[in-house]
Amino acid sequence: MREEDIQLALQMVAKSTSVEDDNEGDEVAATTSPGNSPKPLRKTRVLDISERRKQFRCKENDRKAEENGGIESSSWWCFPMFPNGIEKSAIFPRQSSLQIEEFNYSKENNNNKCLLRRTRSLNAPSPFQQFGPCGRIMKNSVMVMQIQDPASQRLTWYKPPLTVLVIKKVSDASVLAPFVQLVTWLLIEKNMVVWVESAVLEDSLLNEDTQFRDIRDKLVTFKDGRDDLTDRIDFIVCLGGDGTLLYASLLFQQSVPPVMAFHLGSLGFLTPFRFDNFQEQLTSVLEGHAALTLRSRLRCVMHRKTDKRHQANHALDSDEHSTPAPNSILVLNEVVIDRGPSPYLSNIDLFLDGKYITSVQGDGLIVSTPTGSTAYAVAAGASMIHPSVPAIMVTPICPHSLSFRPIVVPAGVELKISVSPESRNTSWVSFDGRNRQELFHGDFLRVTTSIYPVPSICAQDQISDWFASLADGLHWNVRKRQKCLDELSDLTASGSEDTFDEIENLKLYDL
Repeated sequence: MREEDIQLALQMVAKSTSVEDDNEGDEVAATTSPGNSPKPLRKTRVLDISERRKQFRCKENDRKAEENGGIESSSWWCFPMFPNGIEKSAIFPRQSSLQIEEFNYSKENNNNKCLLRRTRSLNAPSPFQQFGPCGRIMKNSVMVMQIQDPASQRLTWYKPPLTVLVIKKVSDASVLAPFVQLVTWLLIEKNMVVWVESAVLEDSLLNEDTQFRDIRDKLVTFKDGRDDLTDRIDFIVCLGGDGTLLYASLLFQQSVPPVMAFHLGSLGFLTPFRFDNFQEQLTSVLEGHAALTLRSRLRCVMHRKTDKRHQANHALDSDEHSTPAPNSILVLNEVVIDRGPSPYLSNIDLFLDGKYITSVQGDGLIVSTPTGSTAYAVAAGASMIHPSVPAIMVTPICPHSLSFRPIVVPAGVELKISVSPESRNTSWVSFDGRNRQELFHGDFLRVTTSIYPVPSICAQDQISDWFASLADGLHWNVRKRQKCLDELSDLTASGSEDTFDEIENLKLYDL
């Protein structure tokens, strides 16, 4: 900002302050002198383009506000803002995400007091259900449901957590020292029962640590694929990269305990915590002081043509609250259908709620959650979706079509994916990069949103953590800032120091 602009701004502030002082003095005199009616307590001043201040009063807002204690009576909200003592009018529609809970002025000391509280709701506002003079949405009590605002999702323990599962990154020597420190602290300081995978105790480098040998016998072990951890674990701590969180999701195919992930890997998009002060952070979480991001998962059910009809119907109609079917799996990132080792294009039919949508001719198809939108899907050209958005992403992999763009569908739909009868080859399916299996002609895969999300603990909150991950992990929108335009500097930079002399010489030649 140039010096003359600063001087002009200072003069404007000084003038506005003097005008406000005069008006306040007039109001005091009017309210205290007998015979004079008091002036309205609410007023707003508008600073227009020509910098002339005009005053107006929202009479209808004042009347309704005095009756109802608020200003929701008007279709538009008009209220003053007070930065540095200068009032500026601001107008917001009723459906704005900024909602005013309290709007009070006080007569004490003739000072206007305005308390504006922002709800920070991440849900969209409830739509108006009447359309014109005659139309409206038909009420159906069966379909009414209440959705909690994601911004208000906080962790609470209805009983103290006693068991904790520690998952560490495998084959990484840099994680060994933090792992020993964490396990020792949980055992000795917090008196918790610590679970680890049995393969961890077979690490030769870890067994060479003298501190770990002292606590080795106190650990409870499990083996993946053999032991069921359902209702045995109260809390999960991950040490490593995003793969540790995906592994935790794989271990719990129903309800998942709260997950706290420390960034000790390479990317760290899903691991917001730093290990430097893990004692303070863990203590705060164990006391129930943490925000949660509920990361939705996809329930994938494979139906084989060779299966008996009653088994397929049972898997199709099975309730997710009951024991999941053997061919059912929950994924946190994505399910990928590709052409595998075949040189031919994949030819995959896609159905949505039983209706045929399209056929994918290309390398394959990605069906991902909002959490998985920043994984394989974003590499295939999809958009990045916040984890709190209820949606399913469908992204083609190298489609042989210039018009096949990724799509986002509601989270409540059911997708059916099968190999097209005209396909020259079969397809292959992988779930979060695991359990890869072949999809034959006549087989189909059913995908829908699971009722069991992964409760990921936030380091700050849902919004801050996500954008910090975009900036740190993916370097989203990293660019050198454009310099501000300065006429004098541009003029001197465009030519030599004799620019003005050259202009004068040209004028003389013209004469």
